[in-house]
Amino acid sequence: MTEEAGKPREESLFEAPPMGEQERMVEAILFATAEPVTVRELEARMPHGCDAAEALVHLRKRYEGRGVHVVKVGDAWAMRTAADLGFLMQKETVETRKLSRAAIETLAIIAYHQPVTRAEIEEIRGVSVSRGTVDQLLEMEWIRFGRRKMTPGRPVTFVVTQGFLDHFGLENARDLPGLKELRAAGLLENRPPPGALGLGDEDDEDEGIDVDQSELFEE
Repeated sequence: MTEEAGKPREESLFEAPPMGEQERMVEAILFATAEPVTVRELEARMPHGCDAAEALVHLRKRYEGRGVHVVKVGDAWAMRTAADLGFLMQKETVETRKLSRAAIETLAIIAYHQPVTRAEIEEIRGVSVSRGTVDQLLEMEWIRFGRRKMTPGRPVTFVVTQGFLDHFGLENARDLPGLKELRAAGLLENRPPPGALGLGDEDDEDEGIDVDQSELFEE
């Protein structure tokens, strides 16, 4: 027993494994897990007394310059292919699902303005947002409901998910590219101002204009 701040502290009956072994444990968990894992989740799987955060520091350094990197996604960690080698995975990662232009615009607004209400999305787009557009993004788990806004009616807000960040290799929403980069990648087009489309218009997703997600979101 030791005294700290006047309170006894119990020593662990089991000694934590060496840091090298802890690093191997973290590596094994991240390698076998498809979804990003938080430090708390890592330590819950490891022996008592392990320091997953420190093990991650060593593991991340060891993978620097390799074909696979240890990356932070939100508040979790994962092993991902190095960005400059993404072209090698192109055939395996191309998806056949399609997003309408309305869905892409809505997703971009949420990503850049989160937390944002539906009314705010419509004000920015200049057209109303159909329920189908929001439902599609929710179903893909790229957006989720955020906290209600402390305004009359307490409208619900939308924010992007960890899955969205993981898909685009982002640590957080602050890492999103600028408008020039988005236009260069084909994610945004130089469209006329919203007023030219008619403020009372509905989403253009009902017009049958679909955009191939694999073309817009290249690795």
